[in-house]
Amino acid sequence: MASTADELKRVPLFSSLSQRQLKRLARDFREREIKSGTSVMREGEKSGISFFVIVEGTATVSVDGADIRQLGPGDHFGELALISKRVRSATVTADGPMRCLGMRFWDFRRFAKENPDVSWKLLQYVVELLEDERSIRAGTRT
Repeated sequence: MASTADELKRVPLFSSLSQRQLKRLARDFREREIKSGTSVMREGEKSGISFFVIVEGTATVSVDGADIRQLGPGDHFGELALISKRVRSATVTADGPMRCLGMRFWDFRRFAKENPDVSWKLLQYVVELLEDERSIRAGTRT
């Protein structure tokens, strides 16, 4: 089985980190076993304190009751909770048994302050999310 640091290396947000940074980051992640059909987060709920990386299994992301994408190993969700403690923007439901790594907002914040390159990557990722959202609303995304 791959180490937590190896699993995190697969995540684009963390792929440029050194092995030392990955090992440090991995210490703050906790493994979670999610049962099939469980909603890990629900749209509109103010429970946004954790970020998740899928290690095994798949999940479906839905907004306003419509499925918008499927996530699998190496994908992540809840990244906006790393910046803001606002309400969740989507529901994420396990399609079957799923194993995730989770990190709390305050642990990531401490890590990001120590590693500004991660903060920059997260900022770039959030900008991409905003651009995608803008395109979807304008009806120009394929």
